[in-house]
Amino acid sequence: MSQATLDDDELFDEAATEMREDVESSLADAREALPGADAVWDTDADNTLGVLNALKGALDTGDAEDHLRDAKKWFAMGKKADAFEDADDLEADIAELEDLLEDIVTAHEQVSELASTVPELRGALEDAESADDEDDE
Repeated sequence: MSQATLDDDELFDEAATEMREDVESSLADAREALPGADAVWDTDADNTLGVLNALKGALDTGDAEDHLRDAKKWFAMGKKADAFEDADDLEADIAELEDLLEDIVTAHEQVSELASTVPELRGALEDAESADDEDDE
């Protein structure tokens, strides 16, 4: 076996290790960017709209989607190049994080919609109460 082949194999192994580290680092960064459980659960709001707005803010995923995209990009490159000896753990971590991120984004959309609906509902109820009071007079 020639020295160039040994160097190429060594370089490939080194690149594969770095690629795995990049995927793992991006996954860790994505997890770090996710909202904390307490931020989603605890609130100091005085009314329903305040609670919804606080929850909407707490459900902000920040840069998590970008970090997950980086992880998926490096994983796809490494997998296509057959650079990982065992890619199952990375693939499972990516899928788990994708599912969690999707759940958070869905919850954020639902809370945003509800935060828009509640003031309208309150206004309609106030109008109904006013109309009822006028009918009583």
